[in-house]
Amino acid sequence: MIHKKVVVIGSGFAGLSTATHLAAEGQDVLLLEKNSTLGGRARKFDAEGFVFDMGPSWYWMPDVFERYFEKFGKKVTDYYSLTRLDPSYAVFFGEGDVMDIPANLDEFRQALEALEPGAAKKLDLFLEQAAYKYQKGIHDLVHRPSLSLTEFLDFSLLKDLFRMDIFQSMSSHVRKFFSHEKIIRLMEFPVLFLGETAQNIPALYSLMNYADIALGTWYPMGGMHRIIEGMVQLAKEKGVEIRTEAEVKKINVHEGKAVSALLSNGEIVAFDVLVAGADYHHVDKHLLDPAWSNYSDTYWDSRTLAPSSLLFYLGVNKRLTNLRHHNLFFDEPLGPHAEAIYTNPAWPEKPLFYVSVPSQTDPSVAPEGMENLFILIPLAPDLDDPEQTREYYFDLVMDRLEKLTGQEIRSHIVYKKSYAHRDFKEDYHAFKGNAYGLANTLMQTAILKPSLKNKKLPNLFYTGQLTVPGPGVPPSLISGGVVAKEVIKSMKR
Repeated sequence: MIHKKVVVIGSGFAGLSTATHLAAEGQDVLLLEKNSTLGGRARKFDAEGFVFDMGPSWYWMPDVFERYFEKFGKKVTDYYSLTRLDPSYAVFFGEGDVMDIPANLDEFRQALEALEPGAAKKLDLFLEQAAYKYQKGIHDLVHRPSLSLTEFLDFSLLKDLFRMDIFQSMSSHVRKFFSHEKIIRLMEFPVLFLGETAQNIPALYSLMNYADIALGTWYPMGGMHRIIEGMVQLAKEKGVEIRTEAEVKKINVHEGKAVSALLSNGEIVAFDVLVAGADYHHVDKHLLDPAWSNYSDTYWDSRTLAPSSLLFYLGVNKRLTNLRHHNLFFDEPLGPHAEAIYTNPAWPEKPLFYVSVPSQTDPSVAPEGMENLFILIPLAPDLDDPEQTREYYFDLVMDRLEKLTGQEIRSHIVYKKSYAHRDFKEDYHAFKGNAYGLANTLMQTAILKPSLKNKKLPNLFYTGQLTVPGPGVPPSLISGGVVAKEVIKSMKR
C-alpha cells in the first residue's frame, strides 16, 4: 500500500466516514472543518440549558450504523445508547384526529385494518416487496460508485432492477395496495426524506417504508449529535487529525493535479489526495478555477434540489401535552404545499410541518420541567427569507400547533432561534440554500448523479449528499466508505 497525505473537507457524516475509512487503511488524513463545531448539518448547540440538534432528527436504518462501526471493530454501544421510540411518531390529520404509529408491527397492522378492511394483508405483501428492495438497495446498489454503466450491466441485477420498480412511481405503487387516504399519506411520508413527492420518486424507495415500519424509529440518548461525537472519537482513534475554523477558500492545481488548499487564514495545506465533503456545487464552481470544474452552470441550474427548510429551535418553560417525540402535521392538503416547493417555487400558503420534542424521551436536553422543540417547514430552495417572513410563518405554525394540541405554548417560550436559506448558505455554502442535497428522482439516480470523481483532476474526489448514493444520514455514512475505496484504488494504479 502506498501511504499518502489525504485532506478531507467537511466534518459531516460523509466527511467523517471518508476520513476514518482512509485512516484505517494507513493513510495520513487531515480533516478540515469550516465551522467552530463538528458535524456539518448535524451540529448541535446549547442555549440556556437546552440542547438542540441543528439538523437530522430521525434515526432510521440502525443496521447501517451498526455496519459502519463494525468495520472498525467497534459497536454502536461503544459510543452511544439507543432507545426505540414507541409510538414511532404521531400524525395530526386535523383537530381531534391524531394517529399514533405503534412500533409493534401487529399493532400497526390492526391500525391500518381499522381504517381499510383488508389493509393488514396488503401491508404484509407491501412490506415483503419493500424488504427485498431494502436488502438489494441498501446492502448492494448504494455501495456502487456509479462511475460507469457497466457496474449495473449484470443479468441478475437487471432482473432485480425491474423487480424493484425503478420505472414506477411511489405514488402509483402505494395505490396498488391501499385506497384509504390516511394510509396513502402514511406510506408516502418516508419518501419526503428523499427530496421529492411520491409522484416523482421511483417505487424502489418503498424500501424507506421497510426502514420505518419494520426496522423502527430510534433515538440516541443525548441527541443525534452523539453519533457525531462517536464518529469523531473513532476517527481520532484511527489517527485522523481534525481542525476546526479551517475554511478552504481555494484549491490550487499544478500540472493536472490538485496540490494544495488555501485556507481563510492564508495558510496553504499541501496534499496528495483531496476529498471534498463540502457542498459539491461550492467546490465545483467556487473553489476550483473554471478549467477544472466538473459541471457547467447550466448543469447545476437544471438539477432538481431537495427542499430547504425554515427551522425554529424553541425552549419552553413547562411540560407539553399531546405531543410525541416526532410529530407530523398533515392537517392541510399536501398538493398546494408540494407545488410551492417543486413546481412553482414560493412561500406556501398553508404549509405542512414537523415538530420534534426530544425532551419527551430524553430529559438531558432541557432543564427540569421544560421542553425543547424543533419545528421544521419544508420549503423550495433559493427563496428570500427575511425576518418578517420567518415571523409570519412562526405565528402561522404556532396558531395551528396550539389549536391542534390544545395548549398555550407561545407565552411559555424562553428561548427562540430561527434558521433558513441564508443560514444554510452562510454556514455550509449550501447550493441555493438547500437543506438535503439533490432529490432522488429517477433522472438523478446512480450514474446520473454528480460524479464522485473529478473528471479532470485524478486526485480530487467528492462525497456527501450531492453525489452518490444520495441525501440522508445513512447514505452519507455509506458515501464515505464508497469514495474511500475509490481513493485507495487510485493509489494502487
